[in-house]
Amino acid sequence: SGPGSPQNYAFNSGIKLTFAWLQLGGLRVGKDWSAFDTFIGYPGNVLNQMAVPYGDFDTNVVQYYFDAGNGFSALASLEEGSGVVGTINSYVPHVVGGVKYTQGWGAITGVVAYDSNYESVAGKVRVDFDVTNELSLFGMFGYGSNGKLNDDATNAIDAHGRGFYKIWGGNWALWIGATYKFNETTSFNLQVSGDQLKNYGLAANVAYTVVPGFTVIVEADYDHYGNFGVGMVGPSNANWTDADKKNSVGGILRFQSSF
Repeated sequence: SGPGSPQNYAFNSGIKLTFAWLQLGGLRVGKDWSAFDTFIGYPGNVLNQMAVPYGDFDTNVVQYYFDAGNGFSALASLEEGSGVVGTINSYVPHVVGGVKYTQGWGAITGVVAYDSNYESVAGKVRVDFDVTNELSLFGMFGYGSNGKLNDDATNAIDAHGRGFYKIWGGNWALWIGATYKFNETTSFNLQVSGDQLKNYGLAANVAYTVVPGFTVIVEADYDHYGNFGVGMVGPSNANWTDADKKNSVGGILRFQSSF
């Protein structure tokens, strides 16, 4: 029985606390998602954003956010990480820094992170562009050094080339997408992603707001995994999700109530 049993696919997962922080001015202390993701933004308005992963989330933070009031903002964050690979293994924290410039046309954002466990550096640059009131586009590029992520001889835990920040396959990855608002209640969202190890993803959905606070989302997803069959155990460099097929197609139907 339990989550490790091949016969038991449903089990009680318990209660999970995602956010619990205190803030005074620009200073935030507590449990949050990593600034490596929150400051630069999530890759599009699709539900399946992780065909090519863009970063890890849960962490304790001590961070400071600065807003100059003229479109320029910056952030520095000390983070604990989470999980077997991501949690810091000494008193040295992970470090994240970011800068952003926002104007009426959109925004340019950059973040960089240092993984203190594996001495790996990763960064992402993103451009958001509001073409019209209806159409908005974004493009995000990530690049990370391997550091010691593949150095099994000196690390007790094999990271399979993926750390807390450089979680995509290989050194580089990209995510591009668009949102088109047909009217006040209906929008179309698209995301295309890929990385150096030839992992690719495509997600598209239509979101319809039935009444304020209640939205129905219908999404179709396609995933392709490069080097399929290489390193199939655990979160390997080749196959992030441990899918049992090289190409996978799926769909999501979500009824979302906000209150």
